[in-house]
Amino acid sequence: MSEHTIVPFGPQHPVFPEPIHFDLKLEDEKIVDAFPSIGYIHRGLEILTTEHDFMEMAYVAERICGICSFIHGMGYCQAIEGLMGIDVPKRAQYLRVIWSEFSRLHSHLMWLGLLADAMGFESLFMHSWRVRELILDIFEESTGGRVIFGVVKPGGLRRDMDADMVKTIRKQLPVIKKGIDEVAKVFLKDTSVRLRLSGMGYLSPDETRALGCVGPMARASGLAMDTRKDSPYSSYGDFSFDVVTENSCDSWARVAVRVKELYQSISIIEQAAVGLPEGGIWTKPMGFPPAADQYTRLEQPRGEVVYYVKGNATKNLARFRVRTPTFANVPSMVHLIKRAELADVGLLVLTIDPCISCTER
Repeated sequence: MSEHTIVPFGPQHPVFPEPIHFDLKLEDEKIVDAFPSIGYIHRGLEILTTEHDFMEMAYVAERICGICSFIHGMGYCQAIEGLMGIDVPKRAQYLRVIWSEFSRLHSHLMWLGLLADAMGFESLFMHSWRVRELILDIFEESTGGRVIFGVVKPGGLRRDMDADMVKTIRKQLPVIKKGIDEVAKVFLKDTSVRLRLSGMGYLSPDETRALGCVGPMARASGLAMDTRKDSPYSSYGDFSFDVVTENSCDSWARVAVRVKELYQSISIIEQAAVGLPEGGIWTKPMGFPPAADQYTRLEQPRGEVVYYVKGNATKNLARFRVRTPTFANVPSMVHLIKRAELADVGLLVLTIDPCISCTER
């Protein structure tokens, strides 16, 4: 009978962009079991509702994650708006969509670069991040920030876009698309990328459903799940786009889904910029959140995020909970690792695009 070895993997590891810890049970080089440890950077998010009122908590929500910061803030605001019955102006909804899709672009490009780095493909890593810088420059010019933006608030937005900014965005989209074309050609057609990722981390559609996968993890196994289509929010129903799926159900499929989603995001931004309505960008909330509860769903770059808030007729919320896409995808990550070789652990963890700061809230 083979003797098993327990190997600690993380939380500080060269291939991990974030602190993830596993105890891996090995039989030679094959993993037979994996035990994740969650809570390394737990921050006690909900208790902050006792220190900050419901308007200020939008700033806290944005700081859950530096990559999905805008969509986190938007998710919190949508929950508050549903709780208080606030109608968000149409212009603000369109601008939220534009910034959300730029968030998806820069998140996917960042992840693609990290994956390339984990494979040792340094030139592809740098090229992916070079294109991502174009998106961050637009964020900086339109919001004043590159990581935390502070433009979304309950009822709408704190900041508008003038005609020159919209023109700049439309002018930059073809430049960004050209850069994505160059990156996509390597990720989708390069032999070394295909050989390293194809067949690795296979997750069947039935396993994907049973494990509760969301986002690109689910879509890479053929499940057309996208909250923007299934439950359109913030005027997403006004735009034409496709839900990208792949059927090879492996790590390469997760790359292909994210690469192809870049083009869908560019199309949505162009449609929103062309059809941007005139008018105001903020409806002032009246009173305090009532003694009731509300939840809302959005599609982050990593998948569906769920926001839940409960009011108590005061300025401070009674409850504030977030179910992040990484939290939903952790069971599938553990499932994939259990069947893998030790050398593949880093890449398999990266294929779910983990955000541990989102998860350990």
